Amino acid sequence: MRRIAISALIAVSFLLGGCSIVKYSFSGTSIQPDVKTVTINYFEYKALKVNPTLSNDLTEAMKEKFRKLTKLEQVDMDGDLELSGTVTGYEVRAAAVTANEVAAMNRLTVNVSLKFTNRKYPEEDFEKSFSAYSDYDSTNSLDAVEASLCEEIVEKLAEDMFNASVAQW
Repeated sequence: MRRIAISALIAVSFLLGGCSIVKYSFSGTSIQPDVKTVTINYFEYKALKVNPTLSNDLTEAMKEKFRKLTKLEQVDMDGDLELSGTVTGYEVRAAAVTANEVAAMNRLTVNVSLKFTNRKYPEEDFEKSFSAYSDYDSTNSLDAVEASLCEEIVEKLAEDMFNASVAQW
């Protein structure tokens, strides 16, 4: 009877363990165990309206996400994973209009194109566009709220790009 119980326990552990390598973690990432390094290139700025700090802020936000949420070593070149991005849009438009056809709210929108390369698993490579925005009261000038809006937008973009690249959401 004892041998049957031990045999059953061993069989169940093999069934639950499976034969494949599991690739998940508590942070929600989906990184294969043999992927050890990441290269995050500087995000180029090609939008018509200029924001002199946005490229650097976005690059640093992505590096910070990977530093906090993965165990990947960040390297300057030829990482197992590589992210390259371009800020392609930075614009303000009316988000809500009053009865007098005056903007009550404005929306700052930032668009980014991301190229993700996985040198170990090229089937996971992609190029995608991401967009994030934040609304603000039109009684404020963009200059007065731009820094806080950009901080919020950069955080949204970094989260979305991180999830698309290593969490595969």
